[in-house]
Amino acid sequence: ALRKGSDLEKAFATAALVYNNYADPESKLSKGETKSLLQSQFWHFIQGQENKPKYQEIISSLDEEPENKINFEDFMILLVSLTLMSDLLQEIKNVKTTK
Repeated sequence: ALRKGSDLEKAFATAALVYNNYADPESKLSKGETKSLLQSQFWHFIQGQENKPKYQEIISSLDEEPENKINFEDFMILLVSLTLMSDLLQEIKNVKTTK
């Protein structure tokens, strides 16, 4: 659908597709499904972060969901939050691509 889309558009489309592949028929993820998705699809960002207080805070926020499920909006906020606290983000900032 986004063959001519920008890299950023393709990245968000990919995030939506991955989310939809894990989500239940109501388009929501359980806490377990969310953790499974993060471990299989977001491992490089969370690797080594498990003992950081900020990581623990972000992951524990999953327990505060009233339904024990999250929607796509909450999932994207989770991804951004984990990215911002990840050590990998600094490495990414140091890489410049030319186009």
